Amino acid sequence: MDKKELALAVIARLKNEYPETHCTLDYRDAWQLLVSVRLAAQCTDARVNVVMVDLLKQYPSVAALAAASPEEIEAIVRPCGLGRSKARDISACMRMLHEQFHDQVPDTMEELLSLPGVGRKSANLVLGDVFGKPAIVTDTHCIRLCNLIGLVDNIKEPAKVEKELWKIIPPEEGNQFCHRLVDHGRAVCIARRPQCDKCCLSDLCRYHQSQAI
Repeated sequence: MDKKELALAVIARLKNEYPETHCTLDYRDAWQLLVSVRLAAQCTDARVNVVMVDLLKQYPSVAALAAASPEEIEAIVRPCGLGRSKARDISACMRMLHEQFHDQVPDTMEELLSLPGVGRKSANLVLGDVFGKPAIVTDTHCIRLCNLIGLVDNIKEPAKVEKELWKIIPPEEGNQFCHRLVDHGRAVCIARRPQCDKCCLSDLCRYHQSQAI
């Protein structure tokens, strides 16, 4: 089968395996998701969720967080790692959101990318989860699994993986497909120790087929 056919087959299998899927970062408003996804770099979602509780107690709104100094933010978010750079980005992002967007997270890729510390991964997550727009979030699970399965061919750069997936993934499926890849990567196709014997995709997967030779 070609890559489009493979993609549809993988989507169907993952839908059956993980009928309910969602972002594992806790948030109520779009701006909170923007902060959380920045904190999630090289950190677990579970730890980010705990730290966000403390951050929101102190700074419950865009305006409050925009008024905080990077040092004040860093004191709270340090457990997520890379505290200084993350705090700097969050501070600059919230100031711009407050001053230029009147505390409202924009709903276009171009405007989201204009915010400090926001890349395509973060922008796509917000577009898909908050605004229900077509989105493909190329996080580490997505990149790893798509290469193993054979949906992309030895491509590791997030933007390039996203570009290739847009060619084969129906737009309305992209957001949930990426969440299900995360579910599958955590539960079964675990980095460095994939449980191929438990995998619903094993007969479709290029990696598994190569191991069987």
